[in-house]
Amino acid sequence: MPLHPQAKLICDMTQATRVEMPPERRVEMTRAGWGLFLQMAGGQPEPVFAIEERDADGVPVRVYRPSPDPGLPLFVVFHGGGWVIGSAAEFDVIARQLANASNAIVVSVDYRLAPEHPYPAPIDDCWRALQWSAAHASELGGDATRLAVGGDSAGGNLAAVCAQRARDESGPALSLQVLVYPVCDCDLDTASYLANAEGFLLEREEMQWFFDCYTDGGKHDVEDPSISPLRAADLHGLPPALVITAEYDPLCDEGEAYAARLRDAGVPVELRRYDGMIHGFFGMSGAFDAGRDAVELVGTALQRSFGTLDA
Repeated sequence: MPLHPQAKLICDMTQATRVEMPPERRVEMTRAGWGLFLQMAGGQPEPVFAIEERDADGVPVRVYRPSPDPGLPLFVVFHGGGWVIGSAAEFDVIARQLANASNAIVVSVDYRLAPEHPYPAPIDDCWRALQWSAAHASELGGDATRLAVGGDSAGGNLAAVCAQRARDESGPALSLQVLVYPVCDCDLDTASYLANAEGFLLEREEMQWFFDCYTDGGKHDVEDPSISPLRAADLHGLPPALVITAEYDPLCDEGEAYAARLRDAGVPVELRRYDGMIHGFFGMSGAFDAGRDAVELVGTALQRSFGTLDA
């Protein structure tokens, strides 16, 4: 379908305000611009019962409780931003929404960022925070037997890699993996990359820069499955997945390819493509009606996986 009017408005605005960035200031300027953009488009923060800053074995996390009820499920989430931008603080609005929509404790992970901390620092932090969440579930008022992991964009990449690692290292057991337009592969020549290379918020050249930052200028192999989870030889035995993609997103094809490979491996998968949408819409419910719809979709999928949908 055509680009949604709400998406066109955002694309036109970002194209009109793009500036040439000196290479030495690109990280700084990209982070500052994205933070301002999220403030404008993220929407109003919803009230939750409690928010607590914790230390997850050296990794800062924000813990969101939607209610005082004991034994709530847990959802460990990793923000997007190409492994380079974003933070738990900037993810605050969406973390609140997810806690309320899922009726689960959300553990939002403030992992280290490239290029200051390239691979494997971000994935190591996320893995450590996931293990900590499982080990400390009761202390957080949660139930370790109902644990999910998820993220958007690079956060979806980190979630997919953590799900593979949990399978390979005998836990923690995961009820669901939520992958929102995830980075799944290093191939920048897919049909969706070429069709949406410029003008749709996330651009092909930008993704190449993100990969360069994450891999420390190419010192790490981008085809390694812990960077490109679509390249994993075997996807059997992974937890059920909800995969969300956007039609006008360079990452659309790889997210759907990952969903297809999961299905082929016998993994239950719910795949939802948001036609007319662009990368980033999920965290911008202030600008996209589809963003709020996707949050509700995630909340319903989580409740179904936790067995709380009709509770």
